[in-house]
Amino acid sequence: MAQQLGLDLPARTARGRDDFLVAPCNALAVSLIDGWEGWHPRKLVLSGPPGAGKTHLAHVWAERAGAVILDAADLVDADIPTLAQGAVAVEDIPRIATQAEAQTALFHLHNLTLASGGTLLLTGTGPAAHWALPLPDLQSRIAGTLEAQIDAPDDALLAALLVKLFADRQLFPPADVVPFLLPRIERSFAAARDTVAAIDAYGLATKRPLTRALASAALDKGTAPAR
Repeated sequence: MAQQLGLDLPARTARGRDDFLVAPCNALAVSLIDGWEGWHPRKLVLSGPPGAGKTHLAHVWAERAGAVILDAADLVDADIPTLAQGAVAVEDIPRIATQAEAQTALFHLHNLTLASGGTLLLTGTGPAAHWALPLPDLQSRIAGTLEAQIDAPDDALLAALLVKLFADRQLFPPADVVPFLLPRIERSFAAARDTVAAIDAYGLATKRPLTRALASAALDKGTAPAR
């Protein structure tokens, strides 16, 4: 069989519902996204570590709810009254902790959306209680929102995630690559993402196929994050 060589192609993240890997650490979040029409009141906070799939689930929800997705930092220039008439997902809320104007915009979006019968999804890294938004009224409204937290992945999910991340880059590792990586990388979504990106880049730079030897060399060279 011919060896698989990496090609310098852009990674295309699969973000359909069937592409999301469901495990105990994210089952509650998936269940709430699937049952979004039952949110009471019509809002949800989706939190978790970097790379946990918050954006993926936001896109799944947006497809179903006909929602607009925007970054919290872009709220300053957004048409808040228009957004508030429907469903809207606002991502990376902690990013605006030092942006008073964006916080005020989110506060108004929150109130107007619920008043108009719209639906609101808020995402951010870490538990919402730690977002520490200086605007008290906004933080209190977030604190009073149902929250779905995604926890760190177990080995089974981490293995499946590595396979998916490789596939997003049109790479299909031999059977011994993922078991080799599991005990050698940090058990986190971000580490899985960074490891796959680094191995892909190292393979392209050295013009070598994706094998256990390549993965080991990438770890040894420090191009991939090791545990």
